[in-house]
Amino acid sequence: MAHVPQIRVPATYIRGGTSKGVFFRLQDLPQACQVPGEARDKLLLRVIGSPDPYGQQIDGMGGATSSTSKTVIVARSEQPDHDVDYLFGQVAINKAFVDWSGNCGNLTAAVGAFAIAGGLVDPARIPQNGICTVRIWQKNIGKTIIAHVPITNGAVQETGDFELDGVTFPAAEVVIEFMDPADGEGSMFPTGNVVDELEVPGIGTFKATMINSGIPTIFVNAADIGYTGTELQKDINSDAEALARFETMRAYGALKMGLIADVAEAAARQHTPKIAFVAPATDYVASSGKQVAAGDIDVCVRALSMGKLHHAMMGTASVAIATAAAVPGTLVNLAAGGGLREAVTFGHPSGTLRVGAAAAEVNGEWTATKAVMSRSARVLMEGWVRVPGDAF
Repeated sequence: MAHVPQIRVPATYIRGGTSKGVFFRLQDLPQACQVPGEARDKLLLRVIGSPDPYGQQIDGMGGATSSTSKTVIVARSEQPDHDVDYLFGQVAINKAFVDWSGNCGNLTAAVGAFAIAGGLVDPARIPQNGICTVRIWQKNIGKTIIAHVPITNGAVQETGDFELDGVTFPAAEVVIEFMDPADGEGSMFPTGNVVDELEVPGIGTFKATMINSGIPTIFVNAADIGYTGTELQKDINSDAEALARFETMRAYGALKMGLIADVAEAAARQHTPKIAFVAPATDYVASSGKQVAAGDIDVCVRALSMGKLHHAMMGTASVAIATAAAVPGTLVNLAAGGGLREAVTFGHPSGTLRVGAAAAEVNGEWTATKAVMSRSARVLMEGWVRVPGDAF
């Protein structure tokens, strides 16, 4: 029996923030995969190694976690006053689907550098030394992101002394601005309220802040669901019943936010919305053994991604945290002590992160103008990724 040989596709494996992903230039994809559809999804699934019933992604580039099962496609922008278009695909691990419903804030930190190195940014915009401002159009959510990428001797600078909790080694700082971060065309608070009563049949009714900023996110109080807000991955991810409860709460939250028409649809929309729980600042020990002092943070936040507690914090969820903290009366704002604030430092399983956001009430409705955070990115490998020629 004849077998189709493997093909190779130019690709770069990059760490961005606390995530890793396989990056492609659109022009380098096989012709059938340069447009959205089944061929593209099949290619990316095979690249990452999904679906894998063993949950390990051994036969692919994925790392068997939501943070490492990611793909990015970058192209010269079709939008005026933008440099590149950025499309993010969250690849399921044990299921055959790619979720295109939201952005990845962590990998955003790598998009500007990848675009510069890949010749997708006008050379006239790249200084010999200094900061290159890359204007990114985030295609999943239709928003502008500005990446401030350090340049040394005409090339992207990746090494540095910026430390990011959740990443072992320091690197160069990349400042990211999420402009008008409310996700989608609707209200930042889709229910019209900063706090709602979320009824979850069979589980209970909980106070919840449901926000579209960075990524649609549902925040609940840790104490209301039996947690302290200082939990680490092992405390949640080893509890199948707890994960099932979180998924049910997420599904009913998605319904109340208008993201789905029936709770059954949540299974095919795992990337969004996120569900997170918050608590007042408390001393705890991070997963690295680092002591986090209550006096060094404003609030504790834990968030789930693709059905599991995240080892640190998703970049897009960090935007949601910053924006919610800036709006008086949300659960995040109240857990952080209430009042007006333009920045918040929150504790997550791997340590702490400071994020800023500007929010204002206009005609009785809250809106955010931008959110800002620092991340880092580093190329891990570049060349070609190989897949069987009949994989797509």
